[in-house]
Amino acid sequence: MPWADRYTLLGFIGGVLFVTYNQYLEVYDKWRARSLFGSIQLVIRSWGSTVISLIILGFVLKRSADFSRFVIAAWSISLPLFVMVQRLVVRVMLRYAFKQGLSMKNVSIVGAGKVGQYLINLFNNTPSLGHQISGLYDDDTALIGETIEGVPVIGDLEQACIDAQQGKCDEMYLCLPLGDEKHIMMMLDQLSQSTVVVKYVPDLFAFDLLHSKWMSIKGLPVISVYDTPMSSIVARVLKRAEDVVVASIILMIIWPIMIMIAIGIKVTSPGPVFYKQTRIGWNKLPFTILKFRSMPVGVENNGVNWGNANKKTETKFGRFIRATSLDELPQFINVLIGNMSIVGPRPERDLFIEKISQEVPRYMQRHMVKSGITGWAQINGLRGDTCLKKRIEYDLYYISNWALSLDMKIIFMSIFKGWLNEGFSKNAI
Repeated sequence: MPWADRYTLLGFIGGVLFVTYNQYLEVYDKWRARSLFGSIQLVIRSWGSTVISLIILGFVLKRSADFSRFVIAAWSISLPLFVMVQRLVVRVMLRYAFKQGLSMKNVSIVGAGKVGQYLINLFNNTPSLGHQISGLYDDDTALIGETIEGVPVIGDLEQACIDAQQGKCDEMYLCLPLGDEKHIMMMLDQLSQSTVVVKYVPDLFAFDLLHSKWMSIKGLPVISVYDTPMSSIVARVLKRAEDVVVASIILMIIWPIMIMIAIGIKVTSPGPVFYKQTRIGWNKLPFTILKFRSMPVGVENNGVNWGNANKKTETKFGRFIRATSLDELPQFINVLIGNMSIVGPRPERDLFIEKISQEVPRYMQRHMVKSGITGWAQINGLRGDTCLKKRIEYDLYYISNWALSLDMKIIFMSIFKGWLNEGFSKNAI
């Protein structure tokens, strides 16, 4: 196809938009510390935003018909591929240069604790950063001469300041505990007399973090120590879309089974088909969970006790549907309503919440996402009357590492470690 000036203009506008989106998404910032896959993801997001913006602009200006769809499609596909190849080549060249000792940054680490050790391993195992450790310092003089993670401790805090003022390093990382304010202020005061780049790394290993992340509020750095993936609107929309699609598909498949179970309950035992309980879900809000009734009516009138899931009085038909987890099927209706999710921590009865939260640390944090029919703890064998503290660990792991891919993995594994596995009904609390 013949070249035309309109393609030159399109390329110029596309280039400006692409660079602008790259800047907004921080593609150019801290790229050495980012994995190649992470860089590719950002490039695709940036280029996707550019293409969408150009399409909208073309429709608004009524000029979209002036451009060949083949040319636009080829350009849209080939450009991100070329950018990815270019970034890969740059990384390979930098890695080779670093191995030859070129363009390396000499960095010093102050603090031989967990954070300092983590940094040592990070710099040694990530050559693309181009960092070479020139010295390790600590306020414990007994450690001088010792080797930490393969790096010798060569001095105390005073020596670190002297070496910095003498230009023996390009960057200095302060990895002192949060409570060591006296030493931190002393070092910052002395290091202000040098040209060394000083970076402070807070000791967050002192906390049991939950989905932690960094953010900036008008330039003010903020650490989110306890957070939930559902604080993102995008994450909530994706999670809800997943729940609606999966629950709808499952209900379309199992509705004949549910009708047969309902008939079986009515024939074998007087009373309602569904058994309703108040459970505590997302943000500690109560909701009514649905199950097929497996017990005689009124069996819980004398009260219920924690840990008696295997001692409940059941009808003969109820014993069957509990043993096969068929009593849990109505919870897909809860998912469609929106008070449960397909995947998440199993919800607990409101009767036990206060007692458990006082005895089990961090128990309430599992309510930072919607409760689920199945979860990470359940597919790892922690069902029913198992160790509650261990289940909490798995639930919090799920919250910290939530992703749609993890949800899909849990759903897939639930098929084989769930309803097809004997005794899965003990999953219910």
